[in-house]
Amino acid sequence: MDSVAPNGARARTRRAILDAALSALSKNAAASMADIAAAAGVGRTTIHRYFPERSDLLSAIGTHLLERIEVATVRARLDEGPADEALERVCQEYFELEDVLLFAFENPQMTDWTGWDDETESDRALLRLIERGREEGTIDAGQPAAWLTEVMWSLLYSAWQHTRGQHASKHAALELSLRTLRKVIKIER
Repeated sequence: MDSVAPNGARARTRRAILDAALSALSKNAAASMADIAAAAGVGRTTIHRYFPERSDLLSAIGTHLLERIEVATVRARLDEGPADEALERVCQEYFELEDVLLFAFENPQMTDWTGWDDETESDRALLRLIERGREEGTIDAGQPAAWLTEVMWSLLYSAWQHTRGQHASKHAALELSLRTLRKVIKIER
């Protein structure tokens, strides 16, 4: 039983470092390892124990971000209820990943991550959701699923920028994004 506790503690420390790194780097792409250690509430030696080089940390951030997207996708319960409502739920879940996703979108030079360009289970689940919506008649079948996915991400990015540039509340920006999405996926009569 004793061997489980250190591994759990190590995993929590590692996640805390990755979350702090994402937060620090999203505010300042040039944040140092010392800045990241301070944000994580650990010493630099602890950071280097987990991530000997900055490149190791950046690589791990990519994997961590994909894991967070996967968790958000699962939390959205894509198989429950009408597809258009599930699409809104996934947008709400992804919207909460603002800082980490903006870091990825706005710093492509830092995000040459393994697996980032590969189709993930979250990507496939989103495409299945759109296809289900097309079949049940809640999502316009005249628009390709890949297009609707890109529109969804574009709307989320616009909502994040709206909170930053226009100082809109997160709630207002998300609601504008969802309202626009509803109009985009609406079936033309």
